[in-house]
Parts: sequence; C-alpha cells; structure tokens
Amino acid sequence: MKTIIIDDEELARKRVLNLLEDVPEIEVLGECTNGKTAIEKIDKLKPNLIFLDINMKDMNGFEVLQKIQISPKPIVIFVTAYDNYASRAFDVDAFDFLLKPFKDQRFFRTINKVLKISRTEADTNFEKRIKDLFTIYSEEAKASNPAAKIPIKQGNKTALLDPYSILYIIASGYYAEIYTINSRKFVLRESLNSLEEMLDSKIFLRIHRSTIININHIKEIVHSEFSELDVKMSDDKLLHISKSNKKQFLEKIGI
Repeated sequence: MKTIIIDDEELARKRVLNLLEDVPEIEVLGECTNGKTAIEKIDKLKPNLIFLDINMKDMNGFEVLQKIQISPKPIVIFVTAYDNYASRAFDVDAFDFLLKPFKDQRFFRTINKVLKISRTEADTNFEKRIKDLFTIYSEEAKASNPAAKIPIKQGNKTALLDPYSILYIIASGYYAEIYTINSRKFVLRESLNSLEEMLDSKIFLRIHRSTIININHIKEIVHSEFSELDVKMSDDKLLHISKSNKKQFLEKIGI
C-alpha cells in the first residue's frame, strides 16, 4: 500500500513517518505541506492511502478531497486537533481519525484496520462515505460561516453588500439579480449555488432552482390551485415555491 502524508506541521509529518517505519506493508511516496501541493501529488502519484490534516493554511482537507481527480479516491486517515470534525465524520461511519496528540497504540490500531480493508470494499464504500462527509461539512460550513459582505463589482468600484439586506435573489441566465430592502437591484455574475453557500442558512432558503429568499421578509403565503404555493415578499413581489422545495419551506417556517 502506497501513501502520502499531508500536514502543514513538520513535527506532525515526522511523527507519522517515524511510526510508519514499523509498518513494512506501507510505502511512503512523499510529504506535502499544503493543500495545493497535495492535490498535485495525489493526482500524479495515485496513492492508495493518505494521511490528511484537516486544517491547513491554504485550504482544508475536505477541499483537497473535492478537488483531486483520481478515481477511486484513496483511503483517508484524517489527522486533526479538532474533535468536532471527528464526531461529524463518525456520524456517517466515514473514516478513522487520529486526534492530535495521538498515542502509538492508537496509530497502529488505525493502520491495522486499514490494512484489513480489501480493495473492493474500499472502492465500494469510501466513495459514498466521502460524499456523505462532504454533505455534512458543506451544511455546517454554510450555517456557521456566512459571508460578512458580498462583493459586487460596479465599473471601477466594488460594492460590499450586507447579506442581511437582501430580500430575494433570482437567477437570470449566467447572472443573479439581487433585490434588497431599500429597493435596490444588483446584478452579479455568480451562480445561485455559490451565493447560497455565502448566505446564512438560518434565514435564507432556496424555494426554487432559480430563487433564494430571506424568510424574514415574507409578507404572505399564497395558496394557489392544485396545492401550489407562492410567497409574497415585503415589496409585494410574488415568488413561486417549487414542488421539490415545498416540504423544506414549510418545515423552515414551522407549518
């Protein structure tokens, strides 16, 4: 089994390297000190296993996994000093974690588990588990790290928009039209998916593939024919709720 060690702390990399000297079944292909180099090395050297630090200076471990191109993905042993990440991963029975500082016994227990995994089992299960973990990470990142400002380029200037001033956002081709509480409209070349990730998920909700609303500015809910739903916003704009988003919308507002 071939591995790469990815950690921006030199002492952490050396500790894993020293311990692996007692594991002849694992060959170390290299070390990486940041996410960018890790992506390049993983795609080039195609390791079966990686030791991956979650918190690095240029990007986190989840972003590294999202950006690598090789398939199947390598088996991942996360190395982190933050146990909240470990608890979230274990929610989906995802991988093993080495929580810094870890003891030798804990390290070798993880290695023994990895060595017993068949290639078939790894190929079948790890891809799904990675996707599950990405889902958890993305949802938590959206909820806990909303953007403080949304930059919008206007000629030779850039406006910094307060997200909480947004009433709703409507997709228009390759652009997003942002409507605010002071009756202003901004046009931004950005996807709704990207904007959704910037916004506070506690108050912003996708009600249609082309619409995001601020639920604090809903004026009325309009019940149309055939169980259709619309929302009237505080500026009297009527927006349709798609069938696929209806259940989530009703749960969000407590109906």
